[in-house]
Amino acid sequence: MAVILIFLLGIGNFALHKAVLESGHPLLGRMPWFVHMLGGRVTLVTEFLVLLAAMLLVANGWPAVAWAYLLYTGLNLASAWLILTGRV
Repeated sequence: MAVILIFLLGIGNFALHKAVLESGHPLLGRMPWFVHMLGGRVTLVTEFLVLLAAMLLVANGWPAVAWAYLLYTGLNLASAWLILTGRV
């Protein structure tokens, strides 16, 4: 059940990440050069690796990782909200 929850949270994280990348926010221009490689896809690969690690750890008996990934998703949601609404 936790693996499914993490997978669904991961879909949300990818959607938030993509929305921020496509927002054209001035903060994106201040990111290091490697963030801009391949149009930001390097950061999406990093997002995938975090999701994969969380799913594998939970599947192998680390249920606390589900709580950590939920916290990570909450922080992503808060930061994406701040960026997309222009509060930052």
